[in-house]
Amino acid sequence: MITRDLDAFFAFARTAATDFGPATARAAFLVAPDGFRLAEQSAQDNAYMADAAAFDAQRASMQHRELQRAISAVLPVVCFAGDPATPDAVFPNNVFGTAAGRVVIGRMRHEVRQREAARVDIRDFFRDVLGRAEIDLSTQSHPCELTGALVIDRARGLGFCGLSERCDEDGARLMHEAFGLRATLLFDLAPGEYHTNVVLAVLAGRAAVVCPNGFADAAVPAAIAGFYPQAVTCDAGEHAAFVGNCIALSPETVWMSGNAAAALSDAHRNVLSAAGFRVEAVALEAIEAAGGSLRCCIGEIY
Repeated sequence: MITRDLDAFFAFARTAATDFGPATARAAFLVAPDGFRLAEQSAQDNAYMADAAAFDAQRASMQHRELQRAISAVLPVVCFAGDPATPDAVFPNNVFGTAAGRVVIGRMRHEVRQREAARVDIRDFFRDVLGRAEIDLSTQSHPCELTGALVIDRARGLGFCGLSERCDEDGARLMHEAFGLRATLLFDLAPGEYHTNVVLAVLAGRAAVVCPNGFADAAVPAAIAGFYPQAVTCDAGEHAAFVGNCIALSPETVWMSGNAAAALSDAHRNVLSAAGFRVEAVALEAIEAAGGSLRCCIGEIY
């Protein structure tokens, strides 16, 4: 099922057992911010990006190494070298995604990001080292920026796909099929939003974090928040600080940037605690200048 119909989607979702697969990833992969700088093409539709003067390559590299060290405490991590020709590659989850037995390669909207899909070393790692079948969406014409656009409840096999310049309906259908999902809800992001994973996180199938201002229709985030037993509904300050760009990397931990954790209200921290999560944070303000935060940096291996 892939639909815009809220009632139909959630009627199905309420019947979906939590047996689709592991709720959190078994490992993660990163790409180092080598040659970190403003990507002018990507800045055209990423309102979160800072001006070029705010980019600090040395500090971004230092913070990225700390991110790798920190998350290595909860799951295995592989880090690939970056490339100055692909300054957005520090956000690999948009280009490479995984499901059981396969790796999916997305179609990026901008040419500077399309280069990332040609990384032979990353393709070889998944295909030859991990033995994954390759589903290559990068050569077709419909933008589908994988888990940037498509937030997945891995426990239930449910997708939440926000449409924008970075993902159209045809691209959403291709991702739904490539990840083998049971059902995917389509909705429009608010003007100025580029990726769903900045305004929505589903945490180990047990909780959700939603930023209502990031959705064109307020009924959508309300319905998502109402579906999960515990939900954080972010205010404007939490939204701007990338609280929505968080990720559960184990059944007990939710990870977000230092700025996000500082903005998270005590009440919302208590909601996450009630869902069984401890908040872990890593300072990433240098990387956030590029318009993404912690979740954007992490490619999941399922």
